[in-house]
Amino acid sequence: MAKTMQPQELIDSAVVDPAGNKLGKVGNVYLADATHQPEWITVKTGLFGTKESFVPLSGAHTDKDGVHVQVDKDAVSDAPRIDADGHLSPEESTQLYQHYGLPVPRTSPDGRMGDRTQGRDPAMGGRGRAGMDAGTTRGKSDQDAMTRSEERLNVGTEQVETGHVRLRKYVVTEEQQVTVPVRHEEVRIEREPIKDGRAGGDIGEAEQDVVLHSEKPVVRKETVPVERARLRKETVTDEQTVSGKVRKEQFEVTDDEGKKHRRS
Repeated sequence: MAKTMQPQELIDSAVVDPAGNKLGKVGNVYLADATHQPEWITVKTGLFGTKESFVPLSGAHTDKDGVHVQVDKDAVSDAPRIDADGHLSPEESTQLYQHYGLPVPRTSPDGRMGDRTQGRDPAMGGRGRAGMDAGTTRGKSDQDAMTRSEERLNVGTEQVETGHVRLRKYVVTEEQQVTVPVRHEEVRIEREPIKDGRAGGDIGEAEQDVVLHSEKPVVRKETVPVERARLRKETVTDEQTVSGKVRKEQFEVTDDEGKKHRRS
């Protein structure tokens, strides 16, 4: 380990492999016989953390997000299934060392696992049954408490495509009526009396030709711009209610008379 850790500080910490995968949470901590330092941890895996796998602490370090170990998720998943009952036999220890590719410590005459050979980290020394019994640290929560879990809804948002909107112009024909003032000429006879009688003239036929004019409506068409239109998106916030079913665990206490008392 990068620094000396108290076993109680490791209990329930998250365990992370070199790729950043979270393997589970620390269930138990096993100490080395020679140094009494954390050597193995068990990781709670499976649904609701019902399984525990042994993981070596060789080269591991702690960070704010948990314990970073040097073995990957697949190696932990394929590790030998050994009951985390408070001790490891020499055979069980050997299986774990071989599985993770770690040197197997030599065995002392009394059957206990001694320190590693020179040049290795003695903190990773093995242990016999008696050593594991003395060196195993269980969290207080595992000894006298039961953890109740429940599911919660984590609701977020994602952007999805809901449709397309197009702006198109087309031509329609409509009838328009416009009133236009027009002028025309008419003939009017103007009469002027002759007072002195000197303007005499011959009696006979005569005629006078006058050209009359009138205006008529002339329709011409011209195209003029009248307005511009464009599409613009704007974000509108509203509220939607979502629902989902979640499960939660409840405690049930049974007394000596067989009566059950449920606690949420």
